[in-house]
Amino acid sequence: MQIFLVGGAVRDKLLDYPVVEYDWVVVGASPQEMLEKGFKQVGKDFPVFLHPETQDEYALARTERKSGKGYYGFEVYADSDVTLEQDLQRRDLTINAIAMSQDGQIFDPYCGHKDIKNKILRHVSPAFEEDPLRVLRVARFAARYHHLGFTIAEETMRLMRKICESGELTSLAAERIWKETSRALGERSPQVFFETLRGCGGLSDWFPEIGALWGIPNPEKWHPEIDTGVHTMMVLEQAALITDDTVTRYAALCHDLGKGETPKEHHPSHKGHEKLGVPLVQTMSRRLKTPTEYEKLAKIASEFHLHLHRIEELKASTIVKVLERTDAFRNLKRFEQFLQVCEADFKGRTGFEDKEYPQAKLMRQALSACKDIDVQGLLAQGYQGKKLGEEIHRQRVSKVKHLADIL
Repeated sequence: MQIFLVGGAVRDKLLDYPVVEYDWVVVGASPQEMLEKGFKQVGKDFPVFLHPETQDEYALARTERKSGKGYYGFEVYADSDVTLEQDLQRRDLTINAIAMSQDGQIFDPYCGHKDIKNKILRHVSPAFEEDPLRVLRVARFAARYHHLGFTIAEETMRLMRKICESGELTSLAAERIWKETSRALGERSPQVFFETLRGCGGLSDWFPEIGALWGIPNPEKWHPEIDTGVHTMMVLEQAALITDDTVTRYAALCHDLGKGETPKEHHPSHKGHEKLGVPLVQTMSRRLKTPTEYEKLAKIASEFHLHLHRIEELKASTIVKVLERTDAFRNLKRFEQFLQVCEADFKGRTGFEDKEYPQAKLMRQALSACKDIDVQGLLAQGYQGKKLGEEIHRQRVSKVKHLADIL
């Protein structure tokens, strides 16, 4: 039995990048031997075991052969005669097909270390195209290492285009698509994930609402970058600079989906795009099976982002309506996420990247002014039900008016 550190841990050690998890491959062992050593088997489709002390994953060396469509359409062979080189050959990228022995010796049969030095994402073998999920995985790695200068090898992009053209992406489960997407949203340059998918034709099956935004013009006065797809990527880039929160980043991605539905004869104007975007957010979110919190924030961002941009033009009653509709009084975290999306939208324009966004501060002040309402006193006065809600709303509007007078 021989044990090797493999995959991301080796790659990131060589990159001097933070190692998040350790995966090991075991060569020359059987499932029974692993169980006898105290490992706990967890893999259903192939033998994967948890170390009895560290809980790290140890997988038996294996080969895979395509036998059907999608991510699970493979026949797995994991007997003790599978070599380390055979196991590494089935991996997606050369930078992920490097192993390290327990004494630190590197095994690199597919020149992954060379591709790390040259900052290239390159597939290991033609078998790459057998797994359509690899299109999203490569796009995610492009997003992770973009700031280091990594690019995708042209021959790998050709295979990614071939997979997308085959329609194989539709065979993947929504849960797999969302897992890769949510991880990509957490990377340092999440916009590169979607730009990469667009470049290989990978948006149409799962993200058509995003793909539809390129080529849609905006008024040059407000959007020097003009193109809505370009603007959306700039907003996502700014959101990534503001927060690590993937819920907020997803909402930033979705904030302008409505511009894909506005009448072409009215372009570059997009009147009403805010509400037009809400059902599109819902459709895309449910196709991807996103958690509810992602969909809720994205809907709020779509419908109300222009209100915040124009806060200085709004009546006090409208400001209070926005606070109430964004659930600011009950869910302060989501309200702050909404403000961050709006800031990213403001800065996600050519020449606006470093400008201040005072609108967020004004909305926080409005919220703070509204909080000092004696609800218990109103209850004591006999207010209840609808009447109580109307009186609280009236007092909130009054306080925002007073705040406006002070400012």
